[in-house]
Amino acid sequence: MSRLELRATLTCPHCRHQSALTMPTDACLFFHECAGCGRLLRPKPGDCCVFCSYGSAPCPPVQAARRAKGEPNDERA
Repeated sequence: MSRLELRATLTCPHCRHQSALTMPTDACLFFHECAGCGRLLRPKPGDCCVFCSYGSAPCPPVQAARRAKGEPNDERA
């Protein structure tokens, strides 16, 4: 059984700045201020957090839910 990814790289959709971050395991991150351009990132409609919208991996709660359903963690919905 694969482990949950706890690190992800967020890519700003405005300036393409990338930030490697540790994701919280018990909550979704709704806002993130881009270190490159200073804009406040919010999840896209239908996504629970900024990692699910702009990250290299979905957040741990989504990964865990996908694992419970037998779905791969690395595919986006």
